[in-house]
Amino acid sequence: MSGKPKLHYFNGRGRMEPIRWLLAEAGVEFEESFLEKKDDLLKLQKDGSLLFQQVPMVEIDGMKMVQTRAIANYIAAKYNLYGKDLKERALIDMYVEGMFDLNEQLMSYGYQPADKKEQHFANMMDKATNRYFPVFEKALKDHGQDFLVGNQFSRADVQLLEIILMAEECKPDILAKFPLLQSFKAIISNIPTIKKFLQPGSQRKQPVREEEVPKVIAIFY
Repeated sequence: MSGKPKLHYFNGRGRMEPIRWLLAEAGVEFEESFLEKKDDLLKLQKDGSLLFQQVPMVEIDGMKMVQTRAIANYIAAKYNLYGKDLKERALIDMYVEGMFDLNEQLMSYGYQPADKKEQHFANMMDKATNRYFPVFEKALKDHGQDFLVGNQFSRADVQLLEIILMAEECKPDILAKFPLLQSFKAIISNIPTIKKFLQPGSQRKQPVREEEVPKVIAIFY
């Protein structure tokens, strides 16, 4: 064992991507073991590696952790990305839960059948621009700082940048009405560890391509 966290998932974004982002921001090198076929998932299930028979799974600090939020909470707490007290942590959790809701919409867009894509896209963009992004724009305005919570960088900032970039892939001008989020994006993107993660050749994954969808579905269903 190298001591590096080892991530078990398919070679794509999905529910592992927020975990990759957190580890990258913390400057933690990690290894990845990709599920290429159904048998790879079945092997993990049969050898007892998956508590609830599901991935993502991350081997870290002698544990085999599952459940995206649990893994992300652990990494955030370990690397000082989780606020300075319980109140800040609660605020971070509220923001991040909202981000996960929007992330589910963005993440699943590429897997929608052709006849559902248009409606899914419209619903997703409506929620981003009218429900979620206004909350974060207001939070930055009311708070008056570069970061969402306290006066320090937290997992909420990492994961908001991830969501913004995913939304911009779908609609490049989505931040047109959100000047503070535009500034936030520029600031957070230039944090050295994140800037490195945004460079070509990093372990950041690209959006799922249409021809990849059947392979991913075959692994999980």
